[in-house]
Amino acid sequence: MMNRQMFCLLLTCALFFTTSQYGSVVAKEKDRKYYETRGEIVWEVPTDRKVIALTFDDGPDPAYTVQIAELLRQYNARATFFVVGSRVKKYPSVVRQLVLDQHELANHTFTHPDLRRISPEKLRAEVDSAQEAIYSATGVKTKLFRPPGGYYNESLVRVAKESGFQVIMWSWHQDTRDWSDPGVPKIVSKVLNNAHNGDIVLFHDFGGNRQQTVDALRQILPELKKRGYQFVTVSELMQDQHKKVGK
Repeated sequence: MMNRQMFCLLLTCALFFTTSQYGSVVAKEKDRKYYETRGEIVWEVPTDRKVIALTFDDGPDPAYTVQIAELLRQYNARATFFVVGSRVKKYPSVVRQLVLDQHELANHTFTHPDLRRISPEKLRAEVDSAQEAIYSATGVKTKLFRPPGGYYNESLVRVAKESGFQVIMWSWHQDTRDWSDPGVPKIVSKVLNNAHNGDIVLFHDFGGNRQQTVDALRQILPELKKRGYQFVTVSELMQDQHKKVGK
């Protein structure tokens, strides 16, 4: 019979290890605090400055991205666009204009796959292909990566780091869920009622009809500017983080 000591050892192993979809034994996934304190994933940047980073996923799109860029221009706002490589190849002129407007481009894979169903090798190919598409279209080498669906684990973080990327998520209280078409008032209230210094706000400029996002921004941008917020890129926002670390 199994003694008590052996049982406890086996129970501990069961709690901390599991089997991956590829059959190998891997450590149980770490939580946000683990990655955040190590600086491996960024959700937001605590800062005393009234700055906020607007981010847009899944584009570019010749209709919605262009409308969003026009609105941002009106309010002297910079944003970060996490672009999909295959769409960059399809609409290179749109991303070139984003660069001319001094927005930041970031990597959101090449085909926007379900990352829970692909191998680390496939993920690396997705990231590299997106990087090549962005560079070919704009001459820009991106440094930020956001995984589709916000999925992350140690394997993903390792691939991103090896490819020279910082993983960026978004403030949990600033997920507008605009992809679900919740209605303009809900998108607006989500952002305005939860706005804090150093937030990273999640929007989408493709993935269906994004007119609600555009219309919501018509209300969000002037109100946040009235409150004294400056709209910065994620990289600019992260400079505050680096300043605190350097103190």
